[in-house]
Amino acid sequence: MKIVVIGGTGLIGSKLVKRLQAKGHEVVAASPASGVNTATGEGLADVLIGAQIVVDVANSPSFEDKAVMEFFQKSGQNLLAAEAAAGVKHHVALSVVGTDRLQDSGYFRAKLAQEKLIKDAKIPYTLVHSTQFFEFMFGIAQSGAQGEKVHLSPAMMQPIFSDDVADLLADLVLGQPVNGVAEIAGPEPIRIADAVTKYLRQIGDGREVVVDEKTPYFGALLDDKTLMPSKSVRLGKTKYSEWVKTATPPPAR
Repeated sequence: MKIVVIGGTGLIGSKLVKRLQAKGHEVVAASPASGVNTATGEGLADVLIGAQIVVDVANSPSFEDKAVMEFFQKSGQNLLAAEAAAGVKHHVALSVVGTDRLQDSGYFRAKLAQEKLIKDAKIPYTLVHSTQFFEFMFGIAQSGAQGEKVHLSPAMMQPIFSDDVADLLADLVLGQPVNGVAEIAGPEPIRIADAVTKYLRQIGDGREVVVDEKTPYFGALLDDKTLMPSKSVRLGKTKYSEWVKTATPPPAR
C-alpha cells in the first residue's frame, strides 16, 4: 500500500515513515525539500499518484497569526483537492489536544480551521489530537522567557514522547478512518511549570521559573482541563519522569 507522509522529514514524520516501511508499505516522505509544497500545490499531483493514505504532520514555518492561518488554510485546501483527484481513501492529520479550547491563540485558530477543512471534505479521515511532545519543553520555556526568568502556567498537561507518538500514529494510519478525533497522550500528568523546570535543570539551564496562572500558553490562558485529554485517550508507554533524566538540549540552529 502506498502512503504519503506530508512533513515526512520532521521529528514525527521521519519516525512514522520508518515504522510504516518496517510494516512493508511503500512510503513517500514528502516535503518542500523533495519538491512537494502543500502551500503552493507544487508536486502534489505527482506524489499522490497511486496513494491510498495521506498523513499530514507538517507544521507552519511561522507562528505569526496571519502567516499560520494562511499556511494551514492554503495547505489544507491544496492537499485535500489533490487527494480527491487522486482517489485517496484515508486522510490522517496530526493536531493538538485542546485545540478547540485554545481559540485565543492565533496558532490554534489556524489548526481549528485546518480541521474544519478536513471534516468538510468528502475523504474519510482521522484527526489525531496529541498532547505536547517531550521534545517541545525548550520551546515552551522560550515562549515564557522574560530576561533571566521563565514565566509559565501551573496548568496540567500530559506530555508524550515522540517515539510513542509515531507508534500510536502508525496504528491509526493503518486502521479504519474514524471520521472523528482520536486522542493520544503520555501516561503521566504533570504541571507545565514543573515539567519545564525539570527539563531546564537537566540540561544545565539555571533560569528561574516563575509560576503564574495569568501567563498565556502561546496566546491562550489555561486551566487544569485545557490541555488534558479525555478518558478515551490512547496512552504511550514512556513516562516523562524517566525521559527527562537523560534529556539533552535542543540542537543548535
